[in-house]
Amino acid sequence: MELLEICKRAKEVRQQTAILKTDQKNKAILAVAKHLMAQKEKLIEANQIDMENGKKNGMSEGLLDRLKIDEARIAKMSEGLCQIAELEDPIGEVISMKKRPNGLMIGQKRVPLGVIGIIYESRPNVTADAFGLCFKTGNVVILRGGKDALTSNQAIVGCIREALKGENLPEDAISLITDTSHETARKFMNMNRYVDVLIPRGGAGLIRTVVENATIPVIETGTGNCHIYVDETADFDMALDIIWNAKTQRIGVCNACESLLLHEKIVDSFVPLLEQRLIKKQVEIRADEQIVHAAQQKENVVAATEEDWGTEYLDYKISAKTVSSVEDAIAHINRYNTGHSEAIVTNSYANAQKFLNEVDAAAVYVNASTRFTDGFEFGFGAEIGISTQKLHARGPMGLNALTSTKYIIYGEGQIRE
Repeated sequence: MELLEICKRAKEVRQQTAILKTDQKNKAILAVAKHLMAQKEKLIEANQIDMENGKKNGMSEGLLDRLKIDEARIAKMSEGLCQIAELEDPIGEVISMKKRPNGLMIGQKRVPLGVIGIIYESRPNVTADAFGLCFKTGNVVILRGGKDALTSNQAIVGCIREALKGENLPEDAISLITDTSHETARKFMNMNRYVDVLIPRGGAGLIRTVVENATIPVIETGTGNCHIYVDETADFDMALDIIWNAKTQRIGVCNACESLLLHEKIVDSFVPLLEQRLIKKQVEIRADEQIVHAAQQKENVVAATEEDWGTEYLDYKISAKTVSSVEDAIAHINRYNTGHSEAIVTNSYANAQKFLNEVDAAAVYVNASTRFTDGFEFGFGAEIGISTQKLHARGPMGLNALTSTKYIIYGEGQIRE
């Protein structure tokens, strides 16, 4: 379909999805989860086409990891949908009700946002997550994925639409824009007559383009230059395990650790241990002079530049800098971070509380990996994105973030004098 037709159809079914009962929505979401598993071979086959094209086009290992679909990831998509079905439906919730002196009862009620547009890059799992969260909240979703994942996205959206049809529900509750040209993307950003909210998910370039060019209101999701600060009281084994997990479990995700801060008192004793751990995955440490000097093997340690402090690598690379105090660490993080996820490893209650209070980010951790910043891990079933802005929603965006409110007023014939 042409872009305009997709947007018109989405707006036409918006009211149908908005008034669906909770059990209807849950039944449909579970049907989609079941159908995805039933069609897993078809989905993996479609994904293989995208993977082969990605390799031919020189796609990095981190981006290929984002693109990949296998049986385990399809199972996780299905499980995420099942979790969404089990969650409480926020639509219709009355979140306040007060009686005015004139007798009017004035309250607020949760309602869908309407038509949600999502522009994202090579992460096919976003397709299923976006459907589940949007559908549960009575919203219609229009997806525009990247060309790298087009075949995968078409297969997933096809499965979802088939399942909706089987439940006698509008297939146009989800649509995919298959024209992946920049021109069509820019036109989509200006479809404010039909689309109520636009959410970009991807790299800094994509997000900046959407924010700067859209006439549709944007919920800005962010890139992740995530830090871990190891202070002078930290348990070394704990710190090494957290860094290893946050850096190497999946390198192509926005909640991976990209930057490391070490208190100056522990550099000489901690750095050799860090080298031994990270060299197992050939992680390159881009370090300041003190850390380079403390390194013993030096096989994977190179001198950092100013640019490294603010870089999201999405690769087996990490920056490492020496700081003199928790205050120094906080100042560095607030200067170079992207407002995503930050962590401190410490045995000091005072330092932990100071870090929690003063670091400016959507998620701040004490003695845990930044990899937990995720809708699935937070108990949302999935996420529509991780908002790094401060208006309406911040952090992993679950069901409540996809709702608005309207005032409801009960009277007994009152008129304004």
